[in-house]
Amino acid sequence: MRELTKKVCLLGDFYVGKTSLVRRFVEGRFDERYLSSIGVKVDRRVMHVPVDDGDVALTLMLWDLASESDGSPVVPSYYRGASGAILVCDLTRPDTLSAVGRYAERLLATNPEAALVLAANKEDLEEERRVAEDDLAAVAAELQAPIHLTSARTGAGVEELFQQLGMLLLRASRP
Repeated sequence: MRELTKKVCLLGDFYVGKTSLVRRFVEGRFDERYLSSIGVKVDRRVMHVPVDDGDVALTLMLWDLASESDGSPVVPSYYRGASGAILVCDLTRPDTLSAVGRYAERLLATNPEAALVLAANKEDLEEERRVAEDDLAAVAAELQAPIHLTSARTGAGVEELFQQLGMLLLRASRP
């Protein structure tokens, strides 16, 4: 089995669920308490991605970066070497969807070939949802990124999100 390691950044405003998505994916759990990320936290998980000639053991180094919501941009050196990013918005806060373009722009300035996936998180909060499907589709089209509706709380869509990112990363790394 082939082995590969890729760096992935999780980007988005505060309280969109970046840390919770990582925790759900890596540890299989959700914590109701909100802990603001300071700087960067790195986690890893090995996943098996099916390809034509067998599975690839893909190690994702997940860089959970603090948001830029306080006005200070993410340190550009955190983006170096990233093969991809998960851009996270909160379906209950439309302003977080409009912010993902800014995060993508800064990442792509350092890594123009990075694979992008849009995670529309908190899909379990249907009553509070304020982001329209059309708005999601427009942002995803502009970023040329697939959309995944996710819930870190219930786990819905989380594995599929990371599986698709894994496939995009493998496709980009083929000779």
